[in-house]
Amino acid sequence: MECPRCFYLDNKLGVARPKGPSFTLNVAVDALLKKEFDAHRIAGRPHPLMTKYGVDAIPFKHDELAEWQENFVGIQYRHPESGMLITGAIDDVWINKKGELIVVDYKATAKDGKIESLEDTKWQNQYKRQMEVYQWLLRRKGYRVAETGYFVYVNGRKDRPSFDGKLEFDVTLIAHKGDDSWVEKTIVQARACLDSDALPEPSSTCEFCVYRKAARDVQMPFMSIKKTKTKTDATGNKTDSLF
Repeated sequence: MECPRCFYLDNKLGVARPKGPSFTLNVAVDALLKKEFDAHRIAGRPHPLMTKYGVDAIPFKHDELAEWQENFVGIQYRHPESGMLITGAIDDVWINKKGELIVVDYKATAKDGKIESLEDTKWQNQYKRQMEVYQWLLRRKGYRVAETGYFVYVNGRKDRPSFDGKLEFDVTLIAHKGDDSWVEKTIVQARACLDSDALPEPSSTCEFCVYRKAARDVQMPFMSIKKTKTKTDATGNKTDSLF
């Protein structure tokens, strides 16, 4: 959805985008939140955050939950039309009184002000799509899924007088009414993209493709110039070699 060309280069030609840094603090927050919600899951009671925000539900117990939460495993569904295996590692699942599963995603950041909504930004739009894929997967697995999912958003506070070896967080619960109607057609489009013999056009907003083009353009004058250097082999003979 971001850039068909980058998707094609990665998944068909094996050239992935450069990876950014690992968000190890976010991973630590995720692990601690899972432990916290697991304690309430075992006890069969709602988490205080759910009570505070009026969510009439409890953490969902399921034999496959640990597998659903595992990176590179997750919830899996073989899409019959495309033949593609669609997977997603979900952070948490709750269940309401109607027996509907509620998709929950943990997010961690550190910014000024209280986070009470998902702004219309690139990253937060991706968060919404991420949740909707999880909802789609659970529905395809035969579960009843609530339209509304929740983001447990933890925001590191920067207004403390000192660090003292610990971070303090404000925790908010943000509701999102999901719409997974885009998922099915996007999977079909993804398969068609991969099956094509033509390199797709890049997205006009893709910073990776803009960089590739700019780098290629400035290198072109040099590509036509043969650069050589003289090398001496073990016998003392000198040869010119291309470099």
